[in-house]
Parts: sequence; C-alpha cells; structure tokens
Amino acid sequence: MKQGYHHGNLRQALVEAALELIAEKGPTGFTLSEAAKAVDVTPAAVYRHFAGRDQLIAEVARQGYDIFAALMEFAYADGQPTALAAFEATGRAYLAFARKYPGHYMAMFESGLSFNAHPDLALMAQKARAVLERAAERLSQHMPAGRRPPASMFSAHIWAMSHGVVELFMRGNPGAKSPFTPEDLLESGIGIYLRGLGLLTPDA
Repeated sequence: MKQGYHHGNLRQALVEAALELIAEKGPTGFTLSEAAKAVDVTPAAVYRHFAGRDQLIAEVARQGYDIFAALMEFAYADGQPTALAAFEATGRAYLAFARKYPGHYMAMFESGLSFNAHPDLALMAQKARAVLERAAERLSQHMPAGRRPPASMFSAHIWAMSHGVVELFMRGNPGAKSPFTPEDLLESGIGIYLRGLGLLTPDA
C-alpha cells in the first residue's frame, strides 16, 4: 500500500510528472491517477493539491507561460542593440521555447484550457504577449504614423507566424516538409513581412 509522498514538494513533483506524461501522451492522454502513480502517492493525495487533471495541466501551463515570458524578455533585451534586432530575437525565442520545453508548450497551446476558467493563465499569457507587443511598438516607431499598424496587430501577425512554423515544421507534422530549418523559415518570413511594412529595404 502506498504511504504517500513525504519528501519534498508534492505539488511541484506532480507538475514534473505531468510534464513527462504530456510529452509522452499529450495533454489529454493521461489521468490524474497516472500522475499519482508516477510520484508514488495515492490519488487522494493528489486531490489535496489539484481538484482535477485540468487544474494540474493549468498549473503546468501557468509555469510554462512564466518561463516563456522570461525568455521573451531576455531575448528582447530592452530593445538592444537595435529595435529590429530585438524584435527578430523575440521570434527566435518562440522557437527556442517550443524546442526546449515541449511539455509546457503542449499544456499552453494544445490542452484546450479555457482562460475564462483559469484567469491566472490569462494574466500570465498576457505577460508574454506584452513583450512582443512592446517590441512591435518600438519597431513601428520607425514608420510614418499614417502607415503604422497597431502594435497588437503587428505582434499578433508575428506570433501567428512563429506558432505556425512551430506547429508545421518543428513538431514533426508528417504532412509538412521543408528543406529549410524552422529558424530559417521564420527569419525569412519575418523579413518579408517587415519589407512589406517598409521597415527593411528590398535588399536587406
């Protein structure tokens, strides 16, 4: 009979177990009982920390957004050395996060969690989006005011492009093949987008 978890932080141990299960089976492919078994505790012990699987996945996603926001902030580097370089760095950070933290990424973007049901997730996700919006705002200052798209739209386009590259060309989608690396695809895509806005010269 299991004696329960008596050493360390059970809540975080369950998060770590969930990360492994998510990476192996996807965010909806495991049960709370499997998470309990992975850390050798009874299901009853798990329910003292999480009301259900969704709440456990939400905590994984919340921690993921926290890491993601920190990586984006680090990549942005307060707009240095230039607004353009900092903006491009945030796109690369998106790919780096998806590659290094696949369990968190899946919990964040593939679990179907509702921000309405988990408002703390919405706050953390906005923290990450705010970095990209700030980068877009800083870069758009180099455009004439009449041709300047809203920073939220500008950043959403780059977010969507980054996410598309991850989903199609980094996560092993069998229907999407490319002779180019995800990084090259994203960099060229951002370049085309920025040229269209007049932020890069045609030969840059």
